Amino acid sequence: MTILATPPPELIAATGADAADKHTRRFGLPVATALVMGNIIGGGIFLLPASVAPFGTISLVAFGVLTLGAIALALVFGRLAEKHPRTGGPYVYAREAFGDFAGFLAAWSYWITTWVSNAALAVAAVGYLNVLLPVHGSLAATITAALVLQWLPALANLAGTRYVGAVQLVSTVLKFAPLLLVAVGGLFFFDASNLGPFQASDQGPFGAISASAAILLFSYLGVESAAVSAGEVRDPRRNVGRATILGTLGAAFIYLLGTLAVFGTVAHDKLVGSTAPFSDAVNAMFGGSWGGTAVACAALVSMTGALNGWTLLSAQTPYAAAKDGLFPAVFATKRRGVPTVGVLVTAVLASLLTVYNYTAGSEGVFEILVLVTTFTATVPYLLSTAAQIYFLASGQSARVSRPRLLRDAVLAALAFGFSMWLVAGSGYAAVYQGVLFLFAGVLVYAWIAARKTRRQAA
Repeated sequence: MTILATPPPELIAATGADAADKHTRRFGLPVATALVMGNIIGGGIFLLPASVAPFGTISLVAFGVLTLGAIALALVFGRLAEKHPRTGGPYVYAREAFGDFAGFLAAWSYWITTWVSNAALAVAAVGYLNVLLPVHGSLAATITAALVLQWLPALANLAGTRYVGAVQLVSTVLKFAPLLLVAVGGLFFFDASNLGPFQASDQGPFGAISASAAILLFSYLGVESAAVSAGEVRDPRRNVGRATILGTLGAAFIYLLGTLAVFGTVAHDKLVGSTAPFSDAVNAMFGGSWGGTAVACAALVSMTGALNGWTLLSAQTPYAAAKDGLFPAVFATKRRGVPTVGVLVTAVLASLLTVYNYTAGSEGVFEILVLVTTFTATVPYLLSTAAQIYFLASGQSARVSRPRLLRDAVLAALAFGFSMWLVAGSGYAAVYQGVLFLFAGVLVYAWIAARKTRRQAA
């Protein structure tokens, strides 16, 4: 985990003068892994078992398929980071393979994903906060709580990468304590009679797996986290790939074991209607009614950590694009190792969306926007996996043995298919809305490209 003796020029450019700033600390393997795990595991884990219970235990098969796809995608990001260890991740890979326009689309769509996800996480976190403090009785108190939950991670980011890494590591450790309690402890209280039918819906096996997978798709967004922040990771050629794999495997372990433990400790008919499945599991394991409070605290810690990590990612991609002249130049402003303008703009946009959600009372519209994040995240996934296929087919990848070349090609094809499945699982409405967001970006690109051309001609 030592720093490269002679960093590549693009890595030097990614960190710049910030390397000497006392507030800047490049992430080692543990923090980079925590960033991946913290961003993958947000708040969804606390509701997933109840969400897929109506399909029966066949949903565990869907979880397994999704896990394999996520691991394939993680391996592809690790390979790409070895070749291009720069801040920006999918943006860098798409631009290197297909040019400025593809790079811009990757950066634009990923940026949309981050700030809409932040708004969704804050709104969901308020629901758990209400278990501890009755904030839902007042609209003003609810909005204030949501904004505070958004801006605290933003302030941690503005304080510098030293504090971002510390918050991410601590929040990841703290949130795994209660999750592991259920995931591992639940196995000692496991009762097979609670599992219910293998296939509880009227759909065929394939239909049930696809339907439950559509609910679970959002759970694996974030596998690219270390790649996006590669410029802030020590020895990125080595550690980005390792952090991506370790973080994805850790999240998958918690997801699968936790869901199985809840299935085996809470009766199926009760789980189907549960609004707090992990609370019900804790109550079933140890008795009493303290499970709700414990899980609410865990959820708040989990979502705060996810907000902290996603806020950093929301600034990194526009920063990388701005350095190349494909985003407004102001996004290239960096202090204490953090692109401050990107953090502030993201926090403001997420805050405005949060306020709109509460004041308009349009939960349906907001849910569509949340689903849009699944679609917009898959655009850079698809471009990245296509870039890897391009590098392999054109001979631009690093020279490797024929078996590894074949293995990399198979992984890239699997990751591309997984990304296409993510698009299909987003639903027609989300894809429709997502395409509108992308087309809005085309207009922004036209304006930026025109200004760039005019400056070069002057």
